[in-house]
Amino acid sequence: MDDRLADLSLSITDVSRERRERETSSEFTRVTTEFTLTGPAPDADTVGGTGNADTVRGKGEDVTYEAAEHDALAASGLPDLTGEYTLASFSEYVGDLELFPGDGPDREEFRNYRRWGLESAALDLALRQAGTDLAGLLDRSLEPVRFVASTRLGDPPTTDRLERLRAAVPDLEFKLDPTPDWDDAVVDAIDETVGTGAVRILDLKGQYEGTDVDVPADPDLYERVLEGFPEAVIEDPALTPETEPLFEDPDVRSRVSWDAPIHGLEDVEALPWEPDWLNVKPSRFGSLASLLETIEYCAERGIRLYGGGQFELGVGRGQIQTLASLFYPDGPNDVAPRAYNDPDVGEGLPASPLEPSADPVGFRWNVGRD
Repeated sequence: MDDRLADLSLSITDVSRERRERETSSEFTRVTTEFTLTGPAPDADTVGGTGNADTVRGKGEDVTYEAAEHDALAASGLPDLTGEYTLASFSEYVGDLELFPGDGPDREEFRNYRRWGLESAALDLALRQAGTDLAGLLDRSLEPVRFVASTRLGDPPTTDRLERLRAAVPDLEFKLDPTPDWDDAVVDAIDETVGTGAVRILDLKGQYEGTDVDVPADPDLYERVLEGFPEAVIEDPALTPETEPLFEDPDVRSRVSWDAPIHGLEDVEALPWEPDWLNVKPSRFGSLASLLETIEYCAERGIRLYGGGQFELGVGRGQIQTLASLFYPDGPNDVAPRAYNDPDVGEGLPASPLEPSADPVGFRWNVGRD
């Protein structure tokens, strides 16, 4: 971890949590837990503080996907986190804790999700206690964030939602999830509705196992979308004897991105070829140190990044927007404002790019609407 971050002082006097729940455009009920860490403010004129003038609060969000895990946390609570730390020592302490009651989580990656929720809250609090924000501390600038809208086409697939989104935001670009029932007619309909060039990412979801979103390897589908969307980034293909020949061409490989397998630098180095693209979902990394190590590695090698979301319901959405703004603002970031995940397409949807706050504080995006 950068020493400027690692050495930040952190004082925690209270920990609280709030369970959040919301219906989504992907037809499932999303549940998350938002953590609040409270500690003493740097002075009476609290920077970004809420509540008492002598305290300040940092927030983070646990995006574990199973609602039962959040319910169990609500019943059991967290281990004691109060005390005096540096940001680095807090990360080490949390990394050694069992944050899931009972027999542990259903899926091992949930450990990283919960750890990230706490580490991001600690970062937010430590920055506020230091009277600064992440951009200021790292001497970087917050840039406008280009984003895409991630959506599914339904079963059977139709372009209805694409039409409604484009009517609301005429220049909107998209991340879509192809499924085996995408035939030539579906590809043609997408082209007629928004144009294939507006589809920036096609997520094949071939790297998931044992989840509700698994999509089996389908060489016909892969060939169809590779040819039908010649400018799109192709995310998470499953490489099998049937599909691998489609990715032998270096020009095709240069369009491939990885998401689900990436939890840290070791996973990047273990990919079948050095990637040109990666989807960065901060919660997958668990620790701030692992995330920043991977971002730095990619910057040194010219690996292009874009941010990924996980249906955050609280402060987590603004935090992934902040990271995109600092490190990969021009990527096809899947970090659209939360309203894009609502089941119905509402009025007044923000257009891309998102403008950062003129007065940033802590580890948030825009004060008052994060």
